[in-house]
Amino acid sequence: MNAEDPGRIVLLTASHRVAPGLLSWPAWQALHAADEVRCGEPEQPQLPYLREAGVTVTPGVPDAEQLVDACAGGRTVVVLTGGEGNQPLTDGLARLAGSGRVRMPDLELLPGSYDLPGARLLDLVQVMDRIRVECPWTSRKTHEGLAKYAIEEAYELVEAIEDGDREELREELGDVLLQVVFHARIAEEGIPGSGEEPFSVDDVAGTLIEKLIHRHPHVFGDETAETPEDVHAHWLRTKAIEKQRASVTDGVPLGQPGLALAAKLASRARTAGLDVPLPEGDDIGYRLLALAVRAQEEGVDPEAALRAAGRAYRDAIRTAEAPDNVVE
Repeated sequence: MNAEDPGRIVLLTASHRVAPGLLSWPAWQALHAADEVRCGEPEQPQLPYLREAGVTVTPGVPDAEQLVDACAGGRTVVVLTGGEGNQPLTDGLARLAGSGRVRMPDLELLPGSYDLPGARLLDLVQVMDRIRVECPWTSRKTHEGLAKYAIEEAYELVEAIEDGDREELREELGDVLLQVVFHARIAEEGIPGSGEEPFSVDDVAGTLIEKLIHRHPHVFGDETAETPEDVHAHWLRTKAIEKQRASVTDGVPLGQPGLALAAKLASRARTAGLDVPLPEGDDIGYRLLALAVRAQEEGVDPEAALRAAGRAYRDAIRTAEAPDNVVE
């Protein structure tokens, strides 16, 4: 070794969201070739696999100056960290390099594993697991107690979409996702004495994956679809086979908002080729029904149309409330 060679520091990051032991080939090469490997995380999931591979890991991470000294004489020191790195160490190395007092080793940031798309969902499941156990409010919630929040969050998501607020959209999507993960976490515990099998968020995702693959034979199978109408026909056909419904109205939730319910029923009837006269009556409900069916036939979402009109009415009310418009 050259005594004047400042050596080399390798900051090796490994995501905890990837199965431990699955490191890149350059990462394994760096680990085996290093003069010293350090790790400051006693519970680092990679450690058992490094030991199995014959890599000796020294516990603890020195500060920046000590690390630079450890590399003197041309030595290579690998510091193993989580996917987020070691901010205090990198900040210390940056300050030391900026001081001009020492000759710095070569510094390399080497990702040993990368997060796959959707990897943060694993973190969400872990966080949900913990708060379900440790939070006094969360730990007592049931499916029934949470039901109203699912409805509220869905409406807030729709509002964010209609307002065109991207930041709000991102947050509201997260709130809707929370409802899914929360209910799945409750279902994982099962209901004592009910005889019902528990299921987890993985089971929920698995069921959804099977449904999506089955209902997209033009993507995952041998069928073809050239237009959105072809895709819709595939979807309806496979859904009908799956559900084996006695009526086209089966599966239409009657608890949804009235205009949406009317439009959904009209859509089901038209898709099935049924010419069903609208029920008649003097009540305003029958007139609203006719308007909702007409809107659906014209390709207009009656709920969205009414909300848009409602927002316009709200703005008019606020204008009327403005100080300049108050009559003394």
